[in-house]
Amino acid sequence: MSDSCSTRAILLDIEGTTTPIAFVHDVLFTYARTHVRDYLLHHAHELATDVTQLREEHARDIASGAQPPTITSDLTTYVHWLIDRDRKSTGLKSLQGKIWREGYMAGTLKSQVFTDVRPAFEHWNDDGVNISIFSSGSALAQQLLFAHTEDGDLTKFISDYFDTNIGAKGEAESYRRIATKMNLDTNEILFVSDVVTELEAAMAAGMQTRLSIRPGNPPQPDPDRFQIIHTLNEI
Repeated sequence: MSDSCSTRAILLDIEGTTTPIAFVHDVLFTYARTHVRDYLLHHAHELATDVTQLREEHARDIASGAQPPTITSDLTTYVHWLIDRDRKSTGLKSLQGKIWREGYMAGTLKSQVFTDVRPAFEHWNDDGVNISIFSSGSALAQQLLFAHTEDGDLTKFISDYFDTNIGAKGEAESYRRIATKMNLDTNEILFVSDVVTELEAAMAAGMQTRLSIRPGNPPQPDPDRFQIIHTLNEI
């Protein structure tokens, strides 16, 4: 499975690792962009924390000279601006997750995973290996994605979901916190991602790593620094 016989958990990125990047950008982001105005209007009672975080982020953008669009009572144009920049902000990701939940529940969204994902999950599950997810998308969005795939509900195979509340994906401390949450040493965890800066952070924390190269993934700098896989079945 890995360089070490002591691998007890596999930690997976989503976009470009389990799921095509095109699905996230062309389907999920577009759905959130299209529905955000109505969702903000009709669900204000459940969005107080998200709205506060987004307004605070907007103030920081103004202070930094990023020139975000002006907002008044309606955050839609600012949310669109953040989506266009693929901003990894907790407020945005939380709001997107809630919008997607409505779409999944209505049956208008069905998520995509690569064809090797379910067989790999079944194999690892049979071997007693913990499967967890670390994505910049909210934990809610992660759970929804794996619960509503074209290959069925995969959440029964997944133990934990980690998002930016645990820390940024490019910071080693985030991976140490994840290991602590999982009650494992970092060297017992194998992290798989399509982004080398994330792999560098995980490696700095002591985790094993694999670089996922899938159709549609952008090229990464110096990919040969990492062991490369093209499917999860190679682990």
